[in-house]
Amino acid sequence: MSSTQSAPAANADPQELRKFEALAARFWDAHGEFRPLHQLNPVRSLFIAGHATLEGARVLDVGCGGGLLAESLARAGARVTAVDLAPGMIEVARLHAAESALSIDYRVVAAEELAAAGTTGFDVVTCMEMLEHVPEPARMLATLAGLMRPGGTLFVSTLNRNLKSFMLAIVGAEYLLKLLPRGTHEYERLIRPAELARWARSAGLTLEALSGIALNPLTGRAALTADVDVNYLACFARP
Repeated sequence: MSSTQSAPAANADPQELRKFEALAARFWDAHGEFRPLHQLNPVRSLFIAGHATLEGARVLDVGCGGGLLAESLARAGARVTAVDLAPGMIEVARLHAAESALSIDYRVVAAEELAAAGTTGFDVVTCMEMLEHVPEPARMLATLAGLMRPGGTLFVSTLNRNLKSFMLAIVGAEYLLKLLPRGTHEYERLIRPAELARWARSAGLTLEALSGIALNPLTGRAALTADVDVNYLACFARP
């Protein structure tokens, strides 16, 4: 990029970043505000491993938070680069990886900056619970597609937008059971699978697999399911 060109604008909401930055120090508390992520992570990792080869793969985790998924991918043999725009989260992620003797390339950088700098060609790109927090999710999906190599795989997790998801993921999880801080999700930002698939097609991707995730709040057990009404995972391929 020449000195006369400005850096690409990050597709991020400053208010959302501040929200997660404030919680960074408690990210690895499996019984705290991020408990649902700790419960969902094994299932997400299983879904990814079932649709992509991770051993020796070059993997990018976008919106990595404190590094929960990034560490699972690294333990599976992947060479992981993980990025987030919340400096506190990256600091926590680096410290935890060091304690766990894991080599992960953590960076405070936007996905758009990586693409503009030519940091592309990843075998696998992951983006978990982030699309519903950015101003332009369709543009973010296009950015993620551009970071993949031809033949690469993209994994996305997000929340469906319907009455059931509103009642369970927002009213139930945030207000009644208090599994998540209030205001974690905004209903209008949730994404229907058909919308996600349409944005992916526009970005040159094909939908390979779609799976719901069922999380029992009483037992803390999560499982893959055919029901995508609330939490769901999608696997896309770049031909």
